[in-house]
Amino acid sequence: MSEAVIHGDTIYLAGQVGEGPDMTRQTQSMLAEVDRLLDATGSSKSHILSAQIWVADMALFNEMNAVWDAWIDPENPPARACGESKLATPDYLVEVIIVAAKI
Repeated sequence: MSEAVIHGDTIYLAGQVGEGPDMTRQTQSMLAEVDRLLDATGSSKSHILSAQIWVADMALFNEMNAVWDAWIDPENPPARACGESKLATPDYLVEVIIVAAKI
């Protein structure tokens, strides 16, 4: 599986999860990995076109959303969807799929 695929000027990231004991830390870790991958592929969070966020329990949505809102570029917010889903392991609380434009 590829962590990122580039087609033309569009970057597709594989689903990214974070590490940590709670939703806040997992979301912070997950978004740090998104930053790393976007930088490595010639983009940044300011060029995200869309994000699909999956949370294991919607009761944790506000905790995840607070981290997201503090991280995202307020001048260039992407289209975003968020839903509840059973993730790959019970340890994962959040996963994001990102599509971004190259700079």
